[in-house]
Amino acid sequence: MADDSIAVVDLEKCQPDRCNYECANFCPPNRTGKECIITREERFEEDDVYQGSDDQIWISEEICLGESCGICVEKCPFDAIQILNLPQELEDDPVHRFGENAFALYGLPAPAEGRVTGILGPNGIGKTTAVRILGDELAPNLGDIGTEPDWETVLNAYRGTALQEYLEAMRDGDVTVARKPQYVDKIPDQFDGPTQELLERTDERGVLPELVERLGIGPVVEQDVDTLSGGELQRVALAATLARDADFYFLDEITPYLDISQRMTAARLVRELAEKQDRSMLVVEHDLAILDLLADNIHIGYGESGAFGIITPPKSVKGGINEYLSGYLDNENMRIRETAIEFEEHAPRPGSTGDVVVTYPDLEKSYGEGEFSLTVDGGVIRENEVLGVVGPNGIGKSTFAKVLAGRLEPDSVGGDRAQAGGLDSDLDIAYKPQYIEIDQPMRVDAFLASITDDFGSSYWNTEIAQPLQLERVMEQNLTDLSGGERQRVAIAACLSRDADLYLLDEPSAHLDVEQRVLATAAIRRYAEQHDTTAMVIDHDIYMIDLLADRLLVFDGDPAERGHAAPPQGMREGMNEFLGNLDITFRRDERTSRPRINKPGSQLDRQQKKNGEYYYAP
Repeated sequence: MADDSIAVVDLEKCQPDRCNYECANFCPPNRTGKECIITREERFEEDDVYQGSDDQIWISEEICLGESCGICVEKCPFDAIQILNLPQELEDDPVHRFGENAFALYGLPAPAEGRVTGILGPNGIGKTTAVRILGDELAPNLGDIGTEPDWETVLNAYRGTALQEYLEAMRDGDVTVARKPQYVDKIPDQFDGPTQELLERTDERGVLPELVERLGIGPVVEQDVDTLSGGELQRVALAATLARDADFYFLDEITPYLDISQRMTAARLVRELAEKQDRSMLVVEHDLAILDLLADNIHIGYGESGAFGIITPPKSVKGGINEYLSGYLDNENMRIRETAIEFEEHAPRPGSTGDVVVTYPDLEKSYGEGEFSLTVDGGVIRENEVLGVVGPNGIGKSTFAKVLAGRLEPDSVGGDRAQAGGLDSDLDIAYKPQYIEIDQPMRVDAFLASITDDFGSSYWNTEIAQPLQLERVMEQNLTDLSGGERQRVAIAACLSRDADLYLLDEPSAHLDVEQRVLATAAIRRYAEQHDTTAMVIDHDIYMIDLLADRLLVFDGDPAERGHAAPPQGMREGMNEFLGNLDITFRRDERTSRPRINKPGSQLDRQQKKNGEYYYAP
């Protein structure tokens, strides 16, 4: 194989007991008598320590013909093999490789005191591996598999770079690390008890009361952790991390389940800790508007998920995000996406004029005297449109969705007390809830096949499986999926049902930028091609901008009362929504992507005066 190619075998998918070693039998070098694809038992000595079982395959990267051949990739019935060409510009050895035919990481981000460093890139390309190295959890082997990592060799490799000082301090044990986990919904599995107890364990800087107040989690500190919502868990995790006294803070996704106001508060807290306490902050984030507001510089991650990842040298935040959106990295001379991600500077397409699919009357729903209450003004949802739903957390968006989906009964309909059974509707509604609980011990392909007769058809593969990147998870068990994988399967399950209305609650959570764009396109295309309707609740302004025809705006007092006006056009809806939050967006002059204005800036004041919070006139 050429020096710029690697072979990757997914040992979780390689199932030699269920195949006839088609990869080896059809391999051209093997058929000439060479040992290109053999079993691991044949490859390794008896006393060797190696990954996988004896009968799983190993591929010789020296003999393999490379990506131009690809026969083993096509013949493997379990999609367990990748043969990939590395970028020609990549000259360095990997920072770390997990084994022969295993994932390789090239490049590391460079944290700096007093600065917030961002990482932007797809899931599965080594961002967490990079952080494990910087957090002294994983000693890099520089691609020298089978040898004990040596810190002096590592330091020599990074001598004269921005990382040298940091790595020397880490070697000497002078770096303390605080980490916020990516999947906050797993926290109740690791801690059982009052939230206050969890937070007090972490308050090494004596700032917990301030963090609790600014993050708005005072009302939940007396509750048990397992009773908290996703947004509450996210803010509790952030408070617990920032309360620690560390040199290096790693924050893996600070925005899932948070509304835009909460996201901005989180961003300000991170920036303040970096600037006022001179701490090093490294943030992985997929909400581009927040990353833009938060970071001093960013590293772009790219590669092939599960095979190899490349972390670029630091770039300016504005330039780096624009390069990522364009799909082309200037300094690296590398195209990472075939098409650019584009935004509309002016208010997009007019709302649909299709037939009315849903006419809902004025609704009221209360959870009891003194508890949260919701009022909804009646409105219509039309055929062949995507209705975006926006508003703060705790304002009743999910409650309204559950009422429409028949999961909750309203207290009154059209001013009259509701009869048992809730809304009188003959609609078939496919519903993806905000929090996805999957406890079925079955494979993804079996689960999806049980939902639709179209499973596996060319149409289903093209319109649902491919955009949602499901190919590589089909043979995994539902219970083994990551948060992002689970989200994509749940979106696919929703769209695979035969329904009049597709109702998706926060489909962007745990998806990277690429996956959000693909999921957005899949939802829009499905609505258009089936003359059906989708209603999408989300906090990612970019996703709503790309997706929606009209907006349903919720306001009120979170956790106390909520109100929804009838659906309205994008400009009017964005102005009402962002006006309620006192936030304005400007447009990047090169890409037209939305960027949050600094509160009180000249542009912020002028846009508020003009009543234009998001789109240009």
